[in-house]
Amino acid sequence: MITIAFTLLFFVIRIYTYVVIGAVIFSLLGSFGVLDMRNRTVWSIGDFLNRATEPLLNPIRRVLPNFGAIDLSPMILLALIQLAILPILERLYEAIATGRWLSLIV
Repeated sequence: MITIAFTLLFFVIRIYTYVVIGAVIFSLLGSFGVLDMRNRTVWSIGDFLNRATEPLLNPIRRVLPNFGAIDLSPMILLALIQLAILPILERLYEAIATGRWLSLIV
């Protein structure tokens, strides 16, 4: 049961990573005029990506200094996911699956 829960959690994190990357690409295409934001379908996709990513990107943007038109918050978020959250979850899963709780401390 624990394996299924952690597999699902890792899958959701991977999907969210792709959503963040998609939001960045969508934003770039919109700002260069490749996408017509007046189109209802394009606007709906952009709105979904914005609503999915903004709750985690806004706190990062508040902490980062202003770089002008360059937004580094998606890169910081993806680095946090890859370098902090996933290793912690992997160690937690290993500790729960094997019963070695001391591996969380060391």
